[in-house]
Amino acid sequence: MSRTGPADPVQARYASWLEWGTRAGFALLVAGFAAYTTGLVPAHVPVDRLPSLWGLPATEFLAQTGIGAGWGWIGLIRGGDMMNLVGIAWLASCSLPCLAAVAPLFHARGDRVHAWICAIEIAVILLAASGLLATGH
Repeated sequence: MSRTGPADPVQARYASWLEWGTRAGFALLVAGFAAYTTGLVPAHVPVDRLPSLWGLPATEFLAQTGIGAGWGWIGLIRGGDMMNLVGIAWLASCSLPCLAAVAPLFHARGDRVHAWICAIEIAVILLAASGLLATGH
């Protein structure tokens, strides 16, 4: 269905920011994958060990590879296999700047409910990513 007329400024800003974020995330994924597969950056977990690790429960996999749970991979970012996670984390967080960019537009047009919803969504995503709600720690 074709739409005529100008797009809603909120939708246009969100879409623009999301487009930029996903393109950057894709570039990070490609760069990390290329660094890993070419051997340009050595892997934290050697490729020949992977078949013996694939069937393990996550906790055992992390223990045998020395990768910490949660954000523990950040300390291993120099490994080619860990570099791939940068692109994944980037893509997973793309909605944060989009929400932050549209909240002022909602507020400026007097739509404070949607502005607050944006703020609450940002807070919930950050809280979830922080690991503070994780069980078993």
